[in-house]
Amino acid sequence: MTILAIDQGTTSSRAILFDADLSVLKVAQQEFTQHYPASGWVEHDPEDLWRTTLESCEAVLDGVAPPAALGITNQRETVVIWDRDTGEAIHNAIVWQDRRTADFCAELREAGHEAEVTARSGLLLDPYFTATKAKWLLDQVPGARERAKAGKLAAGTIDSFLIWRLTEGRVHATDATNAARTMLYNIDTGAWDEELCRLFDVPVEMLPEVRDCNAEFGECRLFGTAIPILGVAGDQQAATMGQACFRPGMMKSTYGTGCFALLNTGATRVASQNRLLTTVGYQIDGKVTYALEGSIFVAGAVVQWLRDGLKIIGAAPETQALAEAADPGQRVIIVPAFTGLGAPYWRPEARGAVFGLTRNSGPAELARAALESVGFQTRDLAEAMRADWAASGAEAELATLRVDGGMSASDFAMQSLADILGAPVDRPDVLETTALGVAWLAGNGEGMLPDAEGFAERWSLERRFEPQLDADAREQRYAAWQRAVKATIAAG
Repeated sequence: MTILAIDQGTTSSRAILFDADLSVLKVAQQEFTQHYPASGWVEHDPEDLWRTTLESCEAVLDGVAPPAALGITNQRETVVIWDRDTGEAIHNAIVWQDRRTADFCAELREAGHEAEVTARSGLLLDPYFTATKAKWLLDQVPGARERAKAGKLAAGTIDSFLIWRLTEGRVHATDATNAARTMLYNIDTGAWDEELCRLFDVPVEMLPEVRDCNAEFGECRLFGTAIPILGVAGDQQAATMGQACFRPGMMKSTYGTGCFALLNTGATRVASQNRLLTTVGYQIDGKVTYALEGSIFVAGAVVQWLRDGLKIIGAAPETQALAEAADPGQRVIIVPAFTGLGAPYWRPEARGAVFGLTRNSGPAELARAALESVGFQTRDLAEAMRADWAASGAEAELATLRVDGGMSASDFAMQSLADILGAPVDRPDVLETTALGVAWLAGNGEGMLPDAEGFAERWSLERRFEPQLDADAREQRYAAWQRAVKATIAAG
């Protein structure tokens, strides 16, 4: 028996086929076009998302028996609005990276709405989230508001759009983790919040039904047989489950284009005093587990900049040898605020900067600084999480960080991360933790996989990176990073 996991991401759609032991059998992946209609705007063609998802699934299912269950994980906060009759989107999807609603967010903040928004949703007023993008679509697409009021349009994050298409319009649903990223969902009541929907002028009737991560989301009949959809979670929450971070105090960090760190806070909703997000970590069998989340906008993307912008490398793995060859006497610092600074700063106007250049600085020093920037940014998040976790009355010590994502394959980056955190960094055997999380959900729902405790026992370590930097050097380097961030913000 097998499980099919769909991983619909920001730059590609993937399908991964797992066996009953959660070993990867087949993977198919297709990239799609990124659209940048204006400065700071990022869009996806929903038909590209659907086509690449469908074709990836067809590729991994070719020549094999139908899977017993299907799970979906997805890029979060990206919004699509589509016609309920035709299933066609009224506009391109507006991506989580998009900043077009920054001015509207600022207006709401200046009007004093942020405290109430945070109290209800756990989120900060920022164009990163779904609500303001949905409002923009309804305001800017001709006739959209009238069609919405007439009940002709449906809105949702990418999981909802895929569920609608996979079930041929029979199911309009999402899970609690994706709903919690919209800024329209009350994470205390577990329902769409009428006050927030009114504030952002998004009709609640457009929104999907919110279900548990391990609920039934209908059947997909597109691959020759009926396949039950039994697991759905936003990508970062799916990775949290895939890393078996089921106990309060466990923390994972995923390094892809950006970096997203989640700290499991259990049944306790921890209100951040350090501009972190309070969100739903997962919701299983009706029980909510909360998390603190910190988002870094640029992680792996800084390596892409070295490759595509500066053209000093041909491929990402080259950074390892370059970084190791860097002059130890130089301490170049890159603050990769290419699209602003995320948590805990939330400064969308900030732009990237490089500090400490000398006449002898070159590709090696820049490669090292790029990889080290990930560790510095992660420590910013860890410090904020530690403070918030301590304020809640819980044990504040960060024992170990579990990592995944493409950049976690870099030994240099992960050792640098352990050094600047002053804590061990654990890299698992299976790096496909995002897909693994929803594969486990679906497999457990179908009855072929164990519960959370049994799944956690299967988690296996590939390598642990222990800190090698002494405490004085660690604090000196981190202090230099903090000065660089302050200067970057001042220049913005």
